[in-house]
Amino acid sequence: MSDTIHNRLQDEQVHIPRALTIAGSDSGGGAGIQADLKTFQELEVFGMSAITAVTVQNTLGVTGVYPLPPEACAAQIEAVSQDLGVDAVKTGMLFNAPIIEAAAEVIGRYKWSSVVVDPVMIAKGGAELLQAEAVYALKHKLLPLARVVTPNIPEAEALAGIEIRTPEDRKEAARRIHSLGPAFVVIKGGHDEEDSRQVTDLVYDGDVFTELSGRRIHTVHTHGTGCTFSAAVTAWLAKGADPLQAMTEGRAFIQAAIEDSLGLGGGHGPTNHWAYQRRLARRQPAQPRS
Repeated sequence: MSDTIHNRLQDEQVHIPRALTIAGSDSGGGAGIQADLKTFQELEVFGMSAITAVTVQNTLGVTGVYPLPPEACAAQIEAVSQDLGVDAVKTGMLFNAPIIEAAAEVIGRYKWSSVVVDPVMIAKGGAELLQAEAVYALKHKLLPLARVVTPNIPEAEALAGIEIRTPEDRKEAARRIHSLGPAFVVIKGGHDEEDSRQVTDLVYDGDVFTELSGRRIHTVHTHGTGCTFSAAVTAWLAKGADPLQAMTEGRAFIQAAIEDSLGLGGGHGPTNHWAYQRRLARRQPAQPRS
């Protein structure tokens, strides 16, 4: 090995950002573990996983959910933690209270400071991905450990216990969710169709409300948007970004993923996980040859 290559490898090994996703497997590849790992890879973060459940699904819907035993979930997290290390972690589909409690116990024991909770409850086609009795465990076991929680409007309603019909309702929901323990709450605006031109996400840090907006894309190809956004936020936290920067960059990532549609499947198709990096590459000037 040449000295140049050896020195470059040493430099690269100074610190490699590492992110762990604790979520369900999506056989269609658009959401869940698959979407998270694709996002981590695109953002140059080493991705690891702890699978909570295996789902049978494609763009037309979910036809089966097979949860793993809680101890299997906890053992996966432990195996990753003890060897590879974790800079940031996100949770996605957890399905039931025992899995939530098992994941929360390990997360709390390791005292990870960059935890992103995507409170996955319902699939795009309407399938239940979180049992109703598990909402209490999510609110009281997991949210107190979160740095960022990323509900959409229906999920925010379930967590806050109120209907969201107005901008003030959304602020009140953010306040209530923040009181459960997370440092930052971002209520995503994709389900608010009052504005046909843009989507606005509301961020609350306990003191200040911040709006992050992007152009609304009228498409059915939005499967996995929540997973992908929260994974992008997690990746940026793993790289040392502050939460607001991570959410801003995460929003840019999912905006590109939706805009540059792949058009796959006959239902709610997946987003384009490589769109963000391809856009960045097009903006970079060509490098001179040595």
